[in-house]
Amino acid sequence: MRVHVDTARCESHGQCVFAAPDVFAFDDDEELLYQPSPDPERGPAVERAVVSCPVRAITLDGASG
Repeated sequence: MRVHVDTARCESHGQCVFAAPDVFAFDDDEELLYQPSPDPERGPAVERAVVSCPVRAITLDGASG
């Protein structure tokens, strides 16, 4: 699975951080940090992050299904 975040679209709502805190976080300047290739067992949480993003800034390649 590969995570892509459109940082121009991201508005830092933080829903991804709540859904998958092991993959997404904010730095001190509230910029989004994320793991582009998280461990496969994180797949369900990452998929929840994708659907919870209100601006649809997160996409996946090779989702766990």
